[in-house]
Amino acid sequence: MRDAAPQTIYLKDYTPFGYLIDSVSLTFKLHPTETRVLSRIAFRPNPDATDQTFFLHGEELKLISAKIDGAEVSPVVTDEGLTIENAPSAPFIWESEVEISPSTNTALEGLYMSNGMYCTQCEAEGFRKITYYPDRPDVMATFDVRIEGSENVLLSNGNPGASGEGFAEWSDPWKKPAYLFALVAGDLNNHPGSFTTRSGKDVELNIWVRPGDEDKCAFGMQALKDSMKWDEDVYGREYDLDIFNIVAVDDFNMGAMENKGLNIFNSSCVLASQATSTDADFERIEAIIAHEYFHNWTGNRITCRDWFQLCLKEGLTVFRDAQFTADMRSEPVKRIDDVIALRARQFPEDQGPLSHPVRPEEFQEINNFYTATVYEKGAEVIGMLKTLVGHDAYYKALDLYFERHDGDAATIEDWIKVFEDSTGRDLAQFKRWYSQSGTPKVSVREEWDAEGGTFTLHFNQSTAPTPGQDVKDPRVIPIALGLLNPNGDETHSTQIFEMTEAEQALTFTGLSARPVPSILRGFSAPVMLEQDIDNTRRAFLLAHDTDAFNRWEAGRELARDALLKMILEDAAPDAAYLEGLKRVVTDTSLDAAYRALMLNQPSETELAGVIAEMGQTPDPVKIHAAAKALSKAKAESLADALPALYTENQPSGAYAPDAKGSGQRALANSAMSLMGKLGDVEKARAQYASADNMTQQIAALATLVREGEGDAEVQAFYDQWQEDRLVINKWFGLQISLAKPEEAAAVTERLTQHPDFDMKNPNRFRGTLGALAGNHAGFHHASGAGYKLLADWLIKLDALNPQTTARMCTSFQTWKRYDDGRQAMIKAQLERILATPNLSRDTHEMISRILG
Repeated sequence: MRDAAPQTIYLKDYTPFGYLIDSVSLTFKLHPTETRVLSRIAFRPNPDATDQTFFLHGEELKLISAKIDGAEVSPVVTDEGLTIENAPSAPFIWESEVEISPSTNTALEGLYMSNGMYCTQCEAEGFRKITYYPDRPDVMATFDVRIEGSENVLLSNGNPGASGEGFAEWSDPWKKPAYLFALVAGDLNNHPGSFTTRSGKDVELNIWVRPGDEDKCAFGMQALKDSMKWDEDVYGREYDLDIFNIVAVDDFNMGAMENKGLNIFNSSCVLASQATSTDADFERIEAIIAHEYFHNWTGNRITCRDWFQLCLKEGLTVFRDAQFTADMRSEPVKRIDDVIALRARQFPEDQGPLSHPVRPEEFQEINNFYTATVYEKGAEVIGMLKTLVGHDAYYKALDLYFERHDGDAATIEDWIKVFEDSTGRDLAQFKRWYSQSGTPKVSVREEWDAEGGTFTLHFNQSTAPTPGQDVKDPRVIPIALGLLNPNGDETHSTQIFEMTEAEQALTFTGLSARPVPSILRGFSAPVMLEQDIDNTRRAFLLAHDTDAFNRWEAGRELARDALLKMILEDAAPDAAYLEGLKRVVTDTSLDAAYRALMLNQPSETELAGVIAEMGQTPDPVKIHAAAKALSKAKAESLADALPALYTENQPSGAYAPDAKGSGQRALANSAMSLMGKLGDVEKARAQYASADNMTQQIAALATLVREGEGDAEVQAFYDQWQEDRLVINKWFGLQISLAKPEEAAAVTERLTQHPDFDMKNPNRFRGTLGALAGNHAGFHHASGAGYKLLADWLIKLDALNPQTTARMCTSFQTWKRYDDGRQAMIKAQLERILATPNLSRDTHEMISRILG
């Protein structure tokens, strides 16, 4: 175990490694507990380096031998790596042999075993658990790999070379950092495919799975082909190897990994079938496959110089996969989904003790910065840049980026310079989005001059202090806006107002009547918008706004306002909101998926954050009661329309997880859920019994469980699916997420004693304990039982898998928004975790930051 309180690493201290690598040759002699790794690496001094200390990272390795130019050497070995004193000042060959134990590697970093399969995860710093190496992203080399083992499939990066009984060789002609290295060995079956690039090159495609999962690969294969075609059509990027392999792995800390030519996927992110996967699963799988494939250029061919630049590859690739999903499905629905996720995950991070810039200035454990800020906010920054420079200029700049930096380990400065050189714009102020943490707040005040026919919008931007950053400078904020007249017609179509100052105004002239502004259309910037408008205005925008996002936002704000009044003023559900909602939901000219989104209301966690922003203390009990009451009121308001919404939105024909069918099922299942709140669960019971796909089955089960009518179906569901580990994850999570607040901790504790609960499997752990943290009223029950139970399991898991433990600690990040009693209970659990002997540095850093 590494030191739990290591030194902090700073961006400003970056220096290049003292040596360059011309080539790497690795030989793996696989064994569950005694794998031998032989390396032969051609080093030469780096002329740009000022420090030529020869230090190679290495952790949990047994060094067997070390040689330089064939002569034995005796390095100084520590828990962090090894050092050779007086290393040669001319090119030399380094050779080493180490022994590792994949089967006991429960951290799932480096080379480990999952259900008898050897696999790797090297990002960010896992390669140092495989062999001694300069494990940093700016050290790039070509790799030749030989794997010796008894398994029928032996895979690594690049193109296949010689193979025979008990061995296979692979060669990757493209230089890469060690974090992109991959190896898989197992008794696997493949789902084959092929793709012909636009230049006529044939590429072999494979999805490798363990026996029994072959029928869950077809959708993933089509998603891969669609991604390859889309990247050619939209970004002009072709694939550059002869083969592209995907492997499904059950035990995986992340969603997937973009290793060059050999993507390793969490099985939940690639395996899909009608019977076992929901529509949401299919869309998520399609997006993740696209994301990892797109990394081939934005992450692999151009990587990041150091881990502070992580957003360079992740933010850009998240933006690209969002574009892909919007093109494949519904652009407005995708945008709304992304903003819901951003507000749920990134906004709380930006406003709490874990706040950090999109490009952090410092870290102790880089694994703790694979965050919503780096990924999702990083993608929003790319979107703003595209908005500011324009569609054509964006793609022209990307062409220059690929041309200029192919094969490089690049920085944010390189990225910004490409846009400045390509467009002629000065982007120094825009770059603040990468260096300043926190969510800007944009307030708007209206001024109408009836006599002169002028309408002025006065904007103000501010960002609250965040840890380590007390003072914030104004940012460039692209604000998309339009104007509607009192009849609901659009008088000024969408334009982009570039806000660059703390205070700024925009004036419209020649108006015959006071307009209604529609501001921040398409959510053009990741900010919090403050407008002093009433529900009459919101209802008008809900009925007339031509921007799909802002129309949804108006309905969302009406729901939020109704809930806040119910929570804080004991008010009744707002009749105007319910009437406006009914008009939208029953408008058949609108997309079914869009109408289903309209029926959703702000989450209890979101409401708690809004109340805290208002300077008040959120009460989880009152929030939960209000949420239930508004759901019931919606059901009553829509009672006469629900049967038709349910019946008319049953897709015809064979099941297809496409945008149209998914949207129809979402709307029908929302109607079914609301009917349940009126005491009618028969449609849910009938749908459960007849469902031919997981979307319908799990939606019906959720309705029955939520209404206390599903005990028999819960058992039947388990009996049917107990052999499918991914479906059983849903079974665990559903029971906990829908448990009554007073029962949530007890239900979770009972399920952690179930024979199928396996804390070593990240999917099962997150699906169970993560569901508890997501049950807002249950997790924050006044007894504190939820806090204690989660802390108990985090302490147990940390000794096995620090990475998953640390990420789960974020469940506590908003603790200071609650009352003194809850704060005291959470603080006690955080301090108990921090006091655990031999706590990992991953978890130590997270808990220390959360405590502040």
